[in-house]
Amino acid sequence: MPEQYHGMRLILFAPLFLLGQFLFAQQDSLPPQKEVDSMKVETLDSLEVNQLDSLKVVKMDSVKTKQKDSLASDSTALADRKFIKNTKPIKKVDSVSIKDYKIVSYARDTTFLDTTLTVQKEYKYNYIREDDFELMPFANMGQPYNELGKTFSNNPYYPRIGATAKHSRYFEVEDIKYYNVPTPMTELMFKTSMEQGQFLDALLTFNLSRRFNASVAYNGFRSLGKYRYEQAQSGNFSTTLNYSTQNDRYNLRAHIAAQDIEGQENGGLLDREQFEGDLPDFQDRSKIDVRYTDANNRILGKRYYLDHQYKLVNHKRDSTDMNPTSLAIGHEFSYETKFYDFGQTRQNDAFGEDPFLTPIADRARLKTMFNKGSVEFSNRILGKVTGSVGLYTYNYYFNSLLITDEGTIPNKLEGEEITVGGGYAKNFGRLYLKGNINYTISGDLTGNTLDAMAKYSINDNSTVFGGIHISSRMPDFNYLLYQSDYRNFNWYNLDTFEKQQIQSIKFGFDSKWLGRIDAEYSAIDNYTYFASTATPEQIEAAQETAFVKPFQESGTINHLRAKYTKEFKWRKWSLMNTVLYQDVTQDNQVLNLPQLVTRNTLYFSSDVFKKAMFLQTGVTFKYFTSYNMNAYNPLLGEFYIQNNEEQGGYPLMDFFINAKVRQTRIYLKAEHLNSIFSEPNYYSAPNYPYRDFVIRFGLVWNFFS
Repeated sequence: MPEQYHGMRLILFAPLFLLGQFLFAQQDSLPPQKEVDSMKVETLDSLEVNQLDSLKVVKMDSVKTKQKDSLASDSTALADRKFIKNTKPIKKVDSVSIKDYKIVSYARDTTFLDTTLTVQKEYKYNYIREDDFELMPFANMGQPYNELGKTFSNNPYYPRIGATAKHSRYFEVEDIKYYNVPTPMTELMFKTSMEQGQFLDALLTFNLSRRFNASVAYNGFRSLGKYRYEQAQSGNFSTTLNYSTQNDRYNLRAHIAAQDIEGQENGGLLDREQFEGDLPDFQDRSKIDVRYTDANNRILGKRYYLDHQYKLVNHKRDSTDMNPTSLAIGHEFSYETKFYDFGQTRQNDAFGEDPFLTPIADRARLKTMFNKGSVEFSNRILGKVTGSVGLYTYNYYFNSLLITDEGTIPNKLEGEEITVGGGYAKNFGRLYLKGNINYTISGDLTGNTLDAMAKYSINDNSTVFGGIHISSRMPDFNYLLYQSDYRNFNWYNLDTFEKQQIQSIKFGFDSKWLGRIDAEYSAIDNYTYFASTATPEQIEAAQETAFVKPFQESGTINHLRAKYTKEFKWRKWSLMNTVLYQDVTQDNQVLNLPQLVTRNTLYFSSDVFKKAMFLQTGVTFKYFTSYNMNAYNPLLGEFYIQNNEEQGGYPLMDFFINAKVRQTRIYLKAEHLNSIFSEPNYYSAPNYPYRDFVIRFGLVWNFFS
């Protein structure tokens, strides 16, 4: 067995050593607890129900007044009365429970801090802290994710800078969370990286008063990686505040985010035989030859955001009225600057033979400002009705004006978009309706969008839901305009490209007994994508990436997806199953996705050490059918369509041991365990191998003050 696999034997005793230290050394940060509350709390304005942690509530013992059986004398009685008179009144202390630590999303959906240990937490314990079922990560942490599944009903209204492959951990406005907590709370996530580095996600949220909450968060990592010149690192800082007045007439939330994501790029394997041949000399992946070792790309962004609202009317029938009649005016503001850089010290044929300048120093810049004024009327009978007017200004630019034989390529796209919009939401007993509409009355980038959804609760265990999505907008800015020191990566398409049109309809059913199914059908016109025009000879010479350009598909693309999730339980054993089916109908092969993606997790759960620890251990099996997997272009930071070879059709098997000790969740995983005995033919993209077997561990720890 190769030397790097000798660490396999650590699986058996390493978790016991780590967990034992936490078991006997940790002290709970919450006070002594008495009562257990197993309440389930439903996420507001959401189709999902989150299981909360077993709730342990702290209560003050009732004050007992001891009385004398008899009074010995009048003087004794007088002394007793003086004692009672001089005694200070005992202040009542409010109990604090885990459900009082509230998390508010951009859409104002409210959830609560969840410190449970579940298989869903296992799926989210990764770099992006989201379930990556429909994604295929690269070998190193922090590198791009290839798409295994696609959804067209949640696109942003305005175009973005592009370089989407570099944005997997970039926090947009919709990704920032706000907090409302009774006491300071800290959450720390730590995880080892692939080689010479760690990942840390730290959050501190606290209340300056009952009405004023703030938070400070930092997300950072560094990982050298197993292959040459693939180091990745990032630093994401954000701070938020959340304030409301005593009478709830005025509320405000704001955040500042500063983000820096960068990585080295090596272009993938120079000779695949060094990897696929499984030769002893190349078991050390750092000895494998890569295409270049002098390229870097980087995303740098800074954003200021403010959202506040004042209620002109707030009429409550009584203190228990949870749906008062109200009329409010609001204002939302956002200002963001973002840069995308690509640099290379010398020319490389992988991007073109005759650059304008060397070294290569490409930089795309985008500055945006968004203002929206809104009026909201809410009534118990009529529901919530919203109207808004928005102004979006943008300036996407480069520092040079390029004049070629084919024409002039401008250095910027700037302008403004004026939109009007409206929204409606209402509960009709078991039926919930919600819709939003936006229409652009001035501007070239956007057209319109319509989102409507309905949810009906059949009973406490079953829910049916559905929705429609219609949108029209231009593709991201890097499709419309791009400039580079490499000659092939210069284009201007604003006058030739049309708005991408999307119509989607979705349906779902969620049952405690039957599982959850989500189905969505989308029709896409003017689908925009990147593809290479390289000839077979140029591909053979490793120059495919040098001829990548943006294109639009003239025909309609039809995309159907159905996703089913169900967990089966028997005693202490569980089997979690997730299956995704996709079908694409198109005139040309421009949207490539696997037909089937499946993930199955068999795991065992039990309390151990006299219930001082909760343990989960199991195996996850993931598989997707072979397909023409998208290729990666480091200069653009984008994936592009290729139809020359198929990848996939191989399993990914992980073994994990997770444990919870009070508010600490401990994770240990052996990733891609089957690579020890399988053929090395696993890729995340053409020329980019997936990671080999590796053991990683970490924890998530909550502190309460």
